[in-house]
Amino acid sequence: MSWSEKDIPRQDGRVAVVTGGNGGLGLATATALSSKGAHVVIGARNIDKANHATTAILAQTPSASIEIVPLDLSSQESVQAAAARVLEQHDRIDLLINNAGVMATPEGRTVDGFETQLGTNHLGHWTWTADLLPAVLAADSGRVVTVTSVARHQGRNLDPADPFLAGTYSAWRAYGNSKLANLHFAIGLNRLFVEAGARAKSLSGHPGWTDSDLQTTTHQAGGGGVFGALGGYTTRFFGMSVPRGALSQLRAATDPAAVGGTLYGPTFAGFGSPVRRPLIRPGTDEGIRRLWALSEELTGVPMAVAHVR
Repeated sequence: MSWSEKDIPRQDGRVAVVTGGNGGLGLATATALSSKGAHVVIGARNIDKANHATTAILAQTPSASIEIVPLDLSSQESVQAAAARVLEQHDRIDLLINNAGVMATPEGRTVDGFETQLGTNHLGHWTWTADLLPAVLAADSGRVVTVTSVARHQGRNLDPADPFLAGTYSAWRAYGNSKLANLHFAIGLNRLFVEAGARAKSLSGHPGWTDSDLQTTTHQAGGGGVFGALGGYTTRFFGMSVPRGALSQLRAATDPAAVGGTLYGPTFAGFGSPVRRPLIRPGTDEGIRRLWALSEELTGVPMAVAHVR
């Protein structure tokens, strides 16, 4: 049977933190969780857009409980300040949904000197998750859901000698590398949870072919080339709606039967109801090993999960 928002259990009393909850898949995720009673913390760079998102959520669910935290994932300083602010207000996080990201941007560097896509999509979420882990582990059954993409199939394990593709940059290759890193991060984090005997789970989800504002942003940024322009055009006509595309990450976050370390995506890769997808990508163990070593080296932030006694 197909899975829909109707299958999301009540979330009353639970705290959900969603990056990029001010638009696209993040807004659809925040809207759905709010309608089920969760207190939703939206981490967003564009605060005006986040305020408009809050208004839209309240129009649908007047009783919704929403909180906005300024967050720029391309800045490690912003990430750490935002995480500290969340922890000041919440000693428990039930759902941490790492949703925000950029796609096929022109070659560039973050304020910390990281390649833009890897720095935003992965390294920003690396530090964000590491800082918020104590609150996730304090929950009865905390979950971390990291959003990947079918573009992960064109990605490769990060090269420690050249993680930013200096001199060989390709917008889509860099995007694929960052989304493969997202998948490897989700799997690797769940392994840490299991080794520590923690109750928390880490999963991943991908939206398939969804008509989100990420397509428009990619085209406007100019890094996606002809494929970016054609992709945006065709997705507007043939892609799934944003609420439908968000179902994969929502199922990973809320389905009581979901297993840690797994991936949820549309039945037919690009389309369909969210189901558990097979993990067929080779090189996972080596990819995770490289990712952990490189992420800790670049950010200076360890991913520490204390053993449960």
